[in-house]
Amino acid sequence: MAATGPETPVDPQAVRRHRILFRTIAKRKNPKLRRTDITVTDEAAVKRATKAASLGNAMEWFDFGIYSYLAVTLGHVFFPSENDTAQLLSSFATFAVAFLVRPLGGMFFGPMGDRIGRKKVLALTMILMAIGTLAIGLIPSYASIGFWAPVLLIFFRLVQGFSTGGEYGGASTFIAEYAPDKRRGYFGSFLEFGTLAGYVGAAGLVTLLTAWLGSDTMEAWGWRLPFLVAGPLGLVGLYLRLKLDETPAFKKLEDENAHASEAADTIETSTKDDLAKIFRVYWPTLILCIALVGAYNVTDYMLLSYMPTYLSDELGYSETHGLLILLGVMVLLMLMINQVGKLSDRFGRKPLLMAGMLGFLVLSLPAFLLIGQGSIPAIVAGMLMLGLSLLCLLGTMSAALPALFPTPVRYGSLSVGYNLSASLFGGTTPLVITALISVTGSNLMPAYYSMAAALVGVIAVACMKETAQKPLDGSPPAVGTKEEAAELVHAQVAEPKF
Repeated sequence: MAATGPETPVDPQAVRRHRILFRTIAKRKNPKLRRTDITVTDEAAVKRATKAASLGNAMEWFDFGIYSYLAVTLGHVFFPSENDTAQLLSSFATFAVAFLVRPLGGMFFGPMGDRIGRKKVLALTMILMAIGTLAIGLIPSYASIGFWAPVLLIFFRLVQGFSTGGEYGGASTFIAEYAPDKRRGYFGSFLEFGTLAGYVGAAGLVTLLTAWLGSDTMEAWGWRLPFLVAGPLGLVGLYLRLKLDETPAFKKLEDENAHASEAADTIETSTKDDLAKIFRVYWPTLILCIALVGAYNVTDYMLLSYMPTYLSDELGYSETHGLLILLGVMVLLMLMINQVGKLSDRFGRKPLLMAGMLGFLVLSLPAFLLIGQGSIPAIVAGMLMLGLSLLCLLGTMSAALPALFPTPVRYGSLSVGYNLSASLFGGTTPLVITALISVTGSNLMPAYYSMAAALVGVIAVACMKETAQKPLDGSPPAVGTKEEAAELVHAQVAEPKF
């Protein structure tokens, strides 16, 4: 079917002369919903899907978080140097390397998820992440094998990054397509609950081991233990994901494609074709997604990944000190995040996202000035200011982003946009901030950097459409009960005129 351009304005005189004809045309363009068109979600199935996606996401970010929290120790083990800053930069550069390959993972796994299904691809990403993380824990140190130690570290970081490229887009798509339209924000918030749980698990384990073993033992062999935990955890996540059914939206799409393919069996699609379509047709939405994710990721990684290093290396606090404070902040965010998801269902995605972006724009500088004061109450107050701003983004973004794209290209488009942005702006955040502080000598550079990102975010949120309580683009309405479905159908029936 040929692509249609903007509709030609209809002559009002013609409408008056041919009312029945134009009414018929309008009905064909916007057919009424039938009861069979509406998806009635199964509450138990939605909860199972949410649990599996969130737990899998928690395990992915547990694996990823370990590296960021052990950045200083890993710098000593794999990058011997007399200059502490150079050592830290080398460690964070290796952290960033995983993000550079994430877009390739997104371009590989995303279109695959749109063609063969969300469930299979999410299981594959889980396996790869577990292998990559487990392998890092087994690499000999620089003192043992020299040059090959950092080479192997970088290789397995690339494996981690490649697998993560298919994770967020798939997990958020999975939950969004399972959840009823009116509760997508609430169920979507569990995905970031899983992210925080992964970070908390990683930070908690690193903190306990550091306090128990001491810095010298951690550097000698203790750093390996958190990585070695990844294998068993990966198997748990894989088991949960393989038990799930495919999403209702993808099943419906598969059925429609099966009918269409009967008339066009010779047509084949490939990842290359799917990617070309994403960049050619959906580039405006892709740019919007990149801007939103860029602002979100800079602030996210600045607080959840970089902050312990900032407190210990730039401000001189002990590593355990910084991790414990961040741990408390993240636990508080976990307790509140689902309420933010509910608020986004009630008031809309845009108000919550705008509140978070404006929070970082206005509060970043005061927060870092407080953190620089040195007292524990001042540090906690500063971290809470940043944490509550981030909470507005965490509780809303996982429902807002999948709704940007239609069902046939949702996994692929979101994976490409999310990971391009995460690669450019997320994973490079610790590296960029460390370098900026080194060049300028100012400990306030993290504040200025997050403010710049928040400004981009404010503009992006202003440009996006509100999607709360609306069906996903390209999918039928999804409701929680049969009564809601009946109400939707009944609402289309015109009241008789007398």
